[in-house]
This record gives sequence, C-alpha cells and structure tokens, in this order.
Amino acid sequence: RSESIGTSHGRAQRQRVRVAADLDGRLLAIHADLVGDGGAYPAVGAYLPMLTQRMLAGVYDLVHVTSSACAVATNTAPPTAYRGAGRPEATCLVERAVDIVASELGLDPVTVRRRNLLTSDKFPYTSPTGAVYDVGDYAAALDKVVALAGYHELRAEQAARRARGDSALLGIGVCTYVEVTAGLAPSEFADVEVHADATATVRVGTFGHGQGHRTTMAQIASDVLRIPVHHIRVIDGDTKLVARGDGTFSSRSVQVGGSAVHATAHKVVDRARALAAELLEARVDDIVLDHDGFAVVGVPARRVPWPAVVAHAARDRPIDDPTWRALADQLDWTRVASTFPFGAHIAVVEVDADTGKTTLLRHIAVDDCGSVINPLLATGQVHGGIAQGAAQALFEHVRYDDDGNLLTGTLLDYAVPSAAELPSFETDRTITPTPLNPLGAKGIGESGTIGATPAVHNAVVDALAHLGVRHLEMPCTPEKVWLALRDRTNEGGLRVTRRE
Repeated sequence: RSESIGTSHGRAQRQRVRVAADLDGRLLAIHADLVGDGGAYPAVGAYLPMLTQRMLAGVYDLVHVTSSACAVATNTAPPTAYRGAGRPEATCLVERAVDIVASELGLDPVTVRRRNLLTSDKFPYTSPTGAVYDVGDYAAALDKVVALAGYHELRAEQAARRARGDSALLGIGVCTYVEVTAGLAPSEFADVEVHADATATVRVGTFGHGQGHRTTMAQIASDVLRIPVHHIRVIDGDTKLVARGDGTFSSRSVQVGGSAVHATAHKVVDRARALAAELLEARVDDIVLDHDGFAVVGVPARRVPWPAVVAHAARDRPIDDPTWRALADQLDWTRVASTFPFGAHIAVVEVDADTGKTTLLRHIAVDDCGSVINPLLATGQVHGGIAQGAAQALFEHVRYDDDGNLLTGTLLDYAVPSAAELPSFETDRTITPTPLNPLGAKGIGESGTIGATPAVHNAVVDALAHLGVRHLEMPCTPEKVWLALRDRTNEGGLRVTRRE
C-alpha cells in the first residue's frame, strides 16, 4: 500500500459551471471552467481536462457549449487515466447541472432530461465540442431504467416519508450519459491459425488482466471459423509469441482487437474456401462453412472437414522453413473512428438524518455498448464500474495537508467500500450496434463508473433537498452530510438569475 499511494491517483479536478435554461427546463447553454491537478509530474494529468471538455455536451441537444481548462503542477502524486479518464468528470458536471436546473424550476429530473435528449434520428451527430457521436437511442435507455427502477413508486414513497417527517431520508438520483471509447491507438494486431487437428490459435495485441478477454476473443474467432470455443487457444501479452500490439485501455479491446480477430479469421476462411473448392471440384462461390466443415451449397453430403483442408494447404510446404504455417493469416485492423457508448442509471439511497450516514439501497443501470459478445463478462464490467463510481460519490478521498503530506495513506483512513457497503446491482441493456466496426461493438469497461458516480451523487443531494441543502461536493461522507443538515445552507456556490 505504501508503494501504491506514491504512484498515481484519479480525478482531481475543480469545476465551475454556468448553465442557462428556459422556464420549461430546456437547456440553452453550458460553460465550464476546469482546473486539473496535474500533481508533481503532470504529463497525463495535463490532458485529462481536455477529455472532459470534449464530452461537455453530454446526451443533450445543446447549441452553446464552451469551456476553459488548465492543469496545475502541485506537490502531490500525479493523477492518471483512472477508469473513465476525464469522461466521468464531464458527466458529473453536466448531470449535476441538469438536476440543479430541475430543482430550481420545480420540475422532475427525468422530465428535464427527456425534454433535452438528442433524438435517435440525429445520428451521426457532431456535438458543439466537436465530438462525433456514432449512433444512439438515449430515450430508450432512460425509459428502460425508469421502468426497471419503479421510478414513480419511488417518488411516491419519498413524498410519504417527507410528509411524516421520517428521519430515514430517501434519495433518488438519475444520470443519463454518453462517453467516448477507443479514442487512442486506432489499430490492433491479430493472427489466426487453424491446425491439422481442427483446433485454432489466435494471437492478439490486446491484453486481458481479469476481464475475460481470452474467452471473448475465442468466441469471436469461433463465430467465424465454426470451430468450438474450447478448441481455440488465445495468446496475449507474450512478446515472444505475439508480433506486436497496443494493449488494453480506452475500452478498445473488443471493438479494435476483436475486430482484428474477426477480420483475420475471415481471411483464413476465405483461403480455406478456395482450398475446399479444389477438393470438392466446385466453384468457390458455392462453398459454405458450417460446424461440420466446408460443403457445396445445396449438396450437404459433399463436404470436407477442417483437417482435410489444412492437409491440402500443407501440400506445398517449403523445405526447411520452420516459420511456415499451412493455414494462417494476420493483419492490423484500423478503426474508422471512436465509438460513443451511452446509458442511464438510477441510484436509490437512504440518509440517516441523525448521523449523516448514507446507505446505497439500490443501483439500476441500463448501458448500451452496441453488440454484446459475452453478456456475463459485459455485466461484470458494469458491476465493477458501478462499485468504483459509488465509491467516489460516497467514500474515497485523497487528502493532503498544506505541506503536501498525504493524510489518507492507509486503508484505515482511506475508505474503500467492500461488498457489505454495496447492494446487488440491477443491470440491463439496450443494444444499438455501431456501424463503425464489423462487430457493431462499443466499449463497456468504463461505462459503469461514468454512469454511477453522478447517479449516486445526485441521489444524496436529492435526499436532502427538501431540507434546504442544494449541493454537496463529493465524497458525500457522513460528516459532510451531517454538517450540511445542521447548517441547511450548503449551496456550493449556487447562484440563480431568473429572467421572465
């Protein structure tokens, strides 16, 4: 732990936001002034505010979005690209602003969001900040999460608690988000080889460190090669066996690395179909591949299995060439552009008015990462992201004294939630495939964090709103909540100007 705390930290951004809206809750303009803490070595920390600037329009149909940003060198550990890298900061900023607009106008937060969402007929869409959103159906995600949460019943329960003066304060937080994935390293390497025993080896330049990448890549190859997943070996992270690769970051692995595997497997199949056509004395265009091998279309009895095709390919084996492979191919696949996953989250919290303690009762997430290769693994990514987002909103805070000495250097004073502090997450998805890669896939690794942080944050403020608390800075610790309830004046610098 003592070695870890000196390496790099996450987030560390101060934001000043101005938002304009009409009396119906339609957003007219957002301006943000961003200051990023670059730490003592601000190489990475210096560009994170720029990612926040890029995503300041969120999911909304805005015309005017402006910002300023700078990074400051300090005598602290440098922030780095922590799960989401600038995009959670943008979503937190925008989603708090939307909730504040709703509160000031006496409107429901879901209603304000619906009135401002980009409609699905506007894609591809270029935002005021220059981000080109590939595809989206933001209303579908919001409608689905509202239904799954039982949103109107929750609001009714909240009203009943407030009417009877219950000290268990119920808060409901909403977030609709869009993020950008595969923004860096546009190309990725893949190599696919089919062996004489009808097994296959896939080498890919991305690297899995717990996400289940090898299973996912095997599924992608299996779908093309029609070879069972358990007969496909995936190799990653080995510089002796994998020629090159850019790795795993920016939620790029499936959409870039997976597309490379998909395209390479198709090249192998195309070559194998030509070989099978020779064996079957048929036209290449008449050869089809299924789980039992290659056959002539319309004549399923005329077929050859993978081993026969590989043996036919091996007939031209050169003498004394140890690198020669009978049936293999490789390529570097390059993406067309970044993809923009999206979703909607609702968090339900209970705040103890006497102690300030916040309990996360429920978290409902509807995320859209386009086509899903492995639903279980995708859901696991969302679960991890929600846990980290909730942790930022409620628990985790790196604190220094005025001389730059770290005050939260152990796990006794830096609060990391365990399973005991988190509910069983309720997850679902909408599926809006992207046209930008052959899989239709977008990133999922960071979505949970981006949607969860503002949803939980909004839920805490919502629980306190009827008592006069208009804003709290994260993390919403018991001490901070208790002080806000005591003072009833914690407005976080809010200022409202009304023009009829």
